[in-house]
Amino acid sequence: MPGEVLYRNPLATAEDVAGFRMEGDGAVTFPQGRMRLESLRDASEGQAANIVLWCPETFPAGIEIGWTFRPVHEPGLCIMFFAASGRGGEDLFDPSLAPRTGPYEQYHSGDIDAYHVSYFRRMWESERSFHTANLRKSHGFHLVAQGPDPLPGVLDARGDYRMRLRHADGTITFSINDLVCFRWHDDGTVGGPAHGVGKLGFRQMAPMIGEYANLTVTRVAG
Repeated sequence: MPGEVLYRNPLATAEDVAGFRMEGDGAVTFPQGRMRLESLRDASEGQAANIVLWCPETFPAGIEIGWTFRPVHEPGLCIMFFAASGRGGEDLFDPSLAPRTGPYEQYHSGDIDAYHVSYFRRMWESERSFHTANLRKSHGFHLVAQGPDPLPGVLDARGDYRMRLRHADGTITFSINDLVCFRWHDDGTVGGPAHGVGKLGFRQMAPMIGEYANLTVTRVAG
């Protein structure tokens, strides 16, 4: 039985993301009634060209995050951060934390803790030739789970793909169109205790352009 809906956002207009926070030089537009993300920098700038867009809400553990995704332009890579907070329990936007501007190292080995699921990994030839979805835990660059990614490339993508990320009782399950890609239980032996309360955010690696809609966060019943 579905649990309580904690947050719902259609991501359809600029007003829907008025409180969101962009890190890095990125553009948020809505040409098709879905949130389109892209970097304003050339991909040749490397990590400096990458972006993260944070939802301002703070969520507990024991939730399921859902959204739809549509790839528009590749190569690139997409990530969902969740349970993100300062390493000392600070709010992710606490001014005592070091500024973040998009380079990946600031997120996996800076002064924040988070989980991050990378999907639509199409930046490098090795990623394009064998598609996987990865789960990492930080602080640190701990690859803790990996599974097949069924998303097609831009040429063959049709419509929106339903992404679902369940984080409850220390177990993280990620699925696309109800096909489970991986499931992993955090028993605290890798990277310290399991993460709980925190924020979620969308990351893209330039020159990726992706569209997102229908973000929901639901409490896991029971």
